[in-house]
Order: sequence, then C-alpha cells, then structure tokens
Amino acid sequence: MNEFDIKALTWDDNPMIVDRSVKIAEAIGKHVPLDQTMEGFEYGCGTGLLSFNLLPFLKSITLADSSDGMLDMLGKKIQKYHVLNMEVLKSDLITDPIPEKKFNIVYSAMTLHHISDIAAILSKFYQMLKPSSFLCIADLDKEDGSFHGPEFAGYKGFDREEMKNYFVRASFSNIEVNTCFEVVRVSEQNKKEIYPVFLMTGQKL
Repeated sequence: MNEFDIKALTWDDNPMIVDRSVKIAEAIGKHVPLDQTMEGFEYGCGTGLLSFNLLPFLKSITLADSSDGMLDMLGKKIQKYHVLNMEVLKSDLITDPIPEKKFNIVYSAMTLHHISDIAAILSKFYQMLKPSSFLCIADLDKEDGSFHGPEFAGYKGFDREEMKNYFVRASFSNIEVNTCFEVVRVSEQNKKEIYPVFLMTGQKL
C-alpha cells in the first residue's frame, strides 16, 4: 500500500482539494472549447474530483491512476451516482502502453511533479490525442521544497517557461498559461505560505 492508497480514504474530505478541483475545472472550461462530443482522458485522476466537475461538458471520460486506493474510491463514487460514461483504468503511463483509443482532451492536475520523465509523459499525451485536440496540465509553480517537505523526491514545482518548453518539444501549439488556484497554508511559525497553481494548455494541430 502506497501513500496515495492511504490518502484516498480521506481525499474528498479536504475542502482545499475539493475547491482546487472546482477551480481547475473552471479554468479548463474557460480556455478550452469543451462540448459534449468530446472524449476526455484524465491522468493521475485520484478519486475523480476534477473529472466529475468536467463530466457535464464532455461525452465520456477515461480516468487513469496507479493507486488502487484512489481507484477503489472512484469506482464506489461511479456506482453511487450511477455514472455510465466514465471508464476506470489502472495505469502508469511511464511504464505501461498508452490506450489504443484517441481522445479530444487529455488533462492532469497536480500529478506531473511526481513523474520522473516530463518529456516522455508529454510525448505520450500527444500520441493519445486526436488532431485539433487539447492537453491541459495543472501543477505547482516552482517552490522552495516546503510544499511536500525535505523527504519528497519529485519536482519542487515547475518554472512556467520550462514547462512551456516541454510543451513545444512535444509538438504542442497555441500554448497558454494562467494561474488557476492558490494553495494557502500557515506554517508552524504562523507565516502565511502561498503556492500558486498554473494551468497550461496546448493544442495538437
């Protein structure tokens, strides 16, 4: 059992995580022309909070994650709400093959800073998209390492220009970036700490 299997049990009880999902979904809707003919794919879906916010605007969504705990909670929500147009997929796209199906939009929130090879994952996202389709990545701005703490081995957020260069090298066009959320915490020293979250969108022409 990994840390996300454990976190899954209380993931939806965190008001910040719920609010973050709402704001990211709103930002995606603002910058991508969503419609109900579009088939979506979320990578690092967790319990599906983001996709449940986007579901009214899409035809169907495939939700992928590598955490059994998160996918178990997601499956229970799909059953509870009798959702027929969501498909759950256990997948680590760094090591697993991409789906044969192609999508109109691929999106991922707060996942890339856990992934070792950004260029590889963006290349796979590009391959998964139909022509004239969209990639949306929401993640942390570069920070001092205090967001996760000193034991965290992943990326300490991303410089926006650096991420834009990853998009360009993966052949995406019409790249835009905007702040979509701020994680606000109060430190043990009673200091207010703000961690901006950006949404970067690109298009496969």
